[in-house]
Amino acid sequence: MTTAHRLTATGSSPADLAAHQRCHGPLPVADPVAIMEAVERAGLTGRGGAAFPTGRKLRTVAAGSRRSGAPVVVANGCEGEPASTKDRTLLVKAPHLILDGIALAARAVGARNAYLCVHENQDAVISTLRHALTERRGAGLPGPEIEIVTVPDRYVASEESALVHQLNGGPALPTFTPPRPFEKGVRGRPTLVDNVETLAHLALIVRHGAAWFRTLGTPDAPGTTLVTLDGAVAVPGVYEVELGLSGAELLAVAGGPAEPLQAVLCGGYFGAWMRAHRFASARITPGGLQSVGAAMGAGVFLALPATSCGLAETARVATYLAGQSAAQCGPCLNGLPALADALTDLSLRGDRESAAVIASLMPYVAGRGACRHPDGAVRLIASALTEFGDDLRRHTGQGPCAGLRRAPILPIPAGAARVPEKV
Repeated sequence: MTTAHRLTATGSSPADLAAHQRCHGPLPVADPVAIMEAVERAGLTGRGGAAFPTGRKLRTVAAGSRRSGAPVVVANGCEGEPASTKDRTLLVKAPHLILDGIALAARAVGARNAYLCVHENQDAVISTLRHALTERRGAGLPGPEIEIVTVPDRYVASEESALVHQLNGGPALPTFTPPRPFEKGVRGRPTLVDNVETLAHLALIVRHGAAWFRTLGTPDAPGTTLVTLDGAVAVPGVYEVELGLSGAELLAVAGGPAEPLQAVLCGGYFGAWMRAHRFASARITPGGLQSVGAAMGAGVFLALPATSCGLAETARVATYLAGQSAAQCGPCLNGLPALADALTDLSLRGDRESAAVIASLMPYVAGRGACRHPDGAVRLIASALTEFGDDLRRHTGQGPCAGLRRAPILPIPAGAARVPEKV
């Protein structure tokens, strides 16, 4: 992968095994210790949202095998974030790079079985992966037995404990932790759950070395990452970019703003809003964004035009997230719908009491659920109330704003619950 490169999932066929090997060479022969050491030296972190050190996760799972039996590898390609398209694009464009990563990760931790999880409605992705696995079996490539598993197309279904729960025969819903999957996962065994982009990077690191990976990025955030740039940018799409760019440089990768911007949503629907002038100088690394109250998340950056209503956009997403919860505990079952309703009343009808209702509810929702679904929703809502403070005062003083006349920017899956788009 190269920096500042745009990926597209249409217009060309995915690379077959022969083309993949001409480009990247054969699957590397490396022992488990060498794989883990290379990944640790490279400083690779997870690209699914948590940014956890991948080398540390490999060692933890490998060590657990001495107590609980042979580990299992789970490659997460579900991409439950509606605003993100990076993983499905990578799965179609470079399936063998991901499958190489699965094989090498399995070798590192001592796994004989692996699962590649994708959403059930991704027909093109599933077809591509089945063809790639058939090619590899025909070529006699070494590696674990890899099974493609389809997961319901719901936001929480791609959470790591939800994947493990389904693989163990239950519904694809998050479970209480601890234990975490790396301690006790599929069939009670230590389970490595990694995002498919993370595994693709792992395959390249083992091929080319840690020093090669660190030639791009920053000392604290080395390498490149895939990002989805959407909203009011000239050329929306999935791009591979060097970590450490400024926000302004990141938007320039997609041709720059297509019109004056009000804010940028960083990290997706569990992320946070940043005003455009603050985002322009922010550093695009997990730590850099966290230091200014935002998040890298799954690499989603959505540019909001100045003529849109940030409160109404957030209300639509909050209602979607409320409808996507596992409904297993009070914060999600009761708290998220109440927050979404209050934000809807505030954004669409200028209800003066709604802001106070939201402020009173948030402490009873965040940090109290079985999973992090309510935490992510509260983070998004809180950032909207902070970043769109002037809009908040206008809404409660003068009623709904002119931005409501504009079509929504943030994507909501077809058929999902949404707030009304007009007063």
